[in-house]
Amino acid sequence: MSPLSESSERPTSSPTQQPFDVLHFYKNLLTDEDLPMPIAAVASLTELVDRSSAQTMSQLVHELQSGADKLKRGTANPISLSAGCDLFVRYVTTTRQEHGDFALYKREIVEQGRAYVNQLPTESRSKISKFALGFIQDDAVILTHSYSRVVMQALLAAHRARKRISVYVTEARPRSLGVKTVASLERAQIPCTLIFDTAVAYIMDKVDLVLVGSEAVVESGGLINAVGTAGLAVIAKDSGRPFYALFLRHFPLNQYDLPYLSKYLPVPAQHPSRGLQTPNALLSRASSIASLAGSAHAVAVPPAPSRDLPRAAMGLLHGTGLANGMTKEQMDQNPEADYTRPELISLVVSDVGILTPQGVSGYLVAVFAD
Repeated sequence: MSPLSESSERPTSSPTQQPFDVLHFYKNLLTDEDLPMPIAAVASLTELVDRSSAQTMSQLVHELQSGADKLKRGTANPISLSAGCDLFVRYVTTTRQEHGDFALYKREIVEQGRAYVNQLPTESRSKISKFALGFIQDDAVILTHSYSRVVMQALLAAHRARKRISVYVTEARPRSLGVKTVASLERAQIPCTLIFDTAVAYIMDKVDLVLVGSEAVVESGGLINAVGTAGLAVIAKDSGRPFYALFLRHFPLNQYDLPYLSKYLPVPAQHPSRGLQTPNALLSRASSIASLAGSAHAVAVPPAPSRDLPRAAMGLLHGTGLANGMTKEQMDQNPEADYTRPELISLVVSDVGILTPQGVSGYLVAVFAD
């Protein structure tokens, strides 16, 4: 069922009816793994308009801004979500009301929001896949990072076009979404290999191109994506490998939204309750890591992508307990996303075409120009 449909539950006239919870609605939408966060945000705010009792534009905008703030506060990584929220609020505040019937105006906004939500993801990904095909040659070895719906669709499109491709996939700590990418590629019978994030420099000379998605693109032409993307781009640039980013133009992010990335790794220091950290637990951890390194030493080079290898790689990561080596506190100290500078990006492939980072910058400035 589409994210927003006429069959969506509507409030009843019961006096005990609970007010509409936009965050709860948003999280329910995200159970559909194919629905991007910005689209889910637009769908949630559209539902908020549909259920709103606002009688004036100022009241409606206030409700939308409050709803958008609630979504951002209730999400651990609100970068791409904020793009959807800001875009929808901007649309509502800049759309001219052609008549004096405010109730009719709200219905028109709801209809436009639903059309946007129900049509955009499939159409945009299909366009991007077609544009990306030109960069994916037969027998190409591709490196990708984490999991991206639009990258997956591009890889599947290349496979359907009978292009023989093989894919290296980074595990992408801390969420390890690279495992999900490998599972999807395996189902499509596309040769793939899961690699450590730290093996990117080691493997770069074996790949022909790097293909990543993006959570958002900023006015400079740089991109925000899963942490590790920036480092991957630096290594690709140094190795002379093209670095292509896929993104949907409908999710622009203003440069001033970058404070969402204000999580920094703390400077190493004494723990206030444990003092200098040299306990037996750390020595035991070092011993087990050394043991793992010894057992893996015989396989010094990650093998060429094949369908049989990801399970072995996953066993190496998870069967030894190394994948769970960090405590939750330590993992929480690490960022989920990073910023990749525009000079590290070869081209950006979007649903409006193939752009240079400078071209993206010009497009976004035009979108947000007053």
